[in-house]
Amino acid sequence: MQTAPGTSLNGASEVSGPAVPQTPEAQSPEARAATGGGRHAGAPGRPRRIGLLVAVAVFVIAADVISKSIVVAKMAHHPPIRLLGGLLTIILTRNGGAAFSIGTSMTVVFTAIAVGVIVYILRAARNLRSIGWAIALGLLLGGATGNLLDRIFRAPAPFQGHVVDWIELPHWPVFNLADSSICCAGVLVVLLALQGIRLDGTKGVPPDNAGPQATAVKSRPAESRPAESRATDDER
Repeated sequence: MQTAPGTSLNGASEVSGPAVPQTPEAQSPEARAATGGGRHAGAPGRPRRIGLLVAVAVFVIAADVISKSIVVAKMAHHPPIRLLGGLLTIILTRNGGAAFSIGTSMTVVFTAIAVGVIVYILRAARNLRSIGWAIALGLLLGGATGNLLDRIFRAPAPFQGHVVDWIELPHWPVFNLADSSICCAGVLVVLLALQGIRLDGTKGVPPDNAGPQATAVKSRPAESRPAESRATDDER
């Protein structure tokens, strides 16, 4: 009895050439977990970074509160102090708006926004396993909390208080350490996003770059692929 080339008498297909390795998508969930396959690089069992986030936030809050207290106590009736040839000026101002004196007539709105940001960070911290994100969110949490304390406890009224600003640079609005912390957090968030690093520490891989195995399978000649694939090609 004649059979088609590459097919035995019992109907089993014989595949010539080396075995084709399975791509991560074709593996079972157990195999993917054992081999670390998938589109995300990073160990799922890495420790949480909540402690680092809290430590950074506490440091920023402490530095902001202490510096504001000193400035209010020493600069209330003192002329501005110019340092470094006028590059840095210490001056006491009150700001009812957001960072860098933006929106001075919307104190209540910015208070509500600050509370929302803090709540979001605390919720996101449950999945926080990236050192970079822990530092970024810690800076953001510390800066938002530092200015929120001013809005809650300072004059003219609770939740309408004016934030203490005391750092002035040439051609730049007056700000404080909390504002600086928020800006540093924003820069770090952009860098982490550009690198594709997520809160859990994994790094995303574009779908077109799923891995060298998938590329090798796509570029493998037709004669070295399984018989089923060749049959499908012949039908087409």
